Amino acid sequence: MHKKYLATAAIFGALGVILGAFGAHGLQQITQDEKILHSYQTGVQYQLYHALALLGLSLLAISQPGKWIKWSYTFFTLGVLFFSGSLYLITYIKVHGSGNTAWIGPVTPIGGLLLILGWLFLLVTAFSNDRSKG
Repeated sequence: MHKKYLATAAIFGALGVILGAFGAHGLQQITQDEKILHSYQTGVQYQLYHALALLGLSLLAISQPGKWIKWSYTFFTLGVLFFSGSLYLITYIKVHGSGNTAWIGPVTPIGGLLLILGWLFLLVTAFSNDRSKG
């Protein structure tokens, strides 16, 4: 199980660096809108923070496997996809002027809630005696 966590961390980490580099170099060539740039940067930062959290989970899952680690992994992964992914999509839509972003706006806080749940399940892990294979 920990290999899946490590692979997810590596994928999110690599994509975070790629997307961050694009934001620093390519996106600034496309738009100077500070709100758009800040939103995109926030998506990258949260993706990279949670790539590191997933890396930590992969190590923790070796010594402390259990359902709470599995739930933390699930919520971190979904949270990054919803939170960061929605910010990337909003950026794309705004930069290309290809439509209204109001429909995707609610996805971002749902992603944030999923990330919070991932951290709360990690907290439960700290106080849990669960050592099942999850």
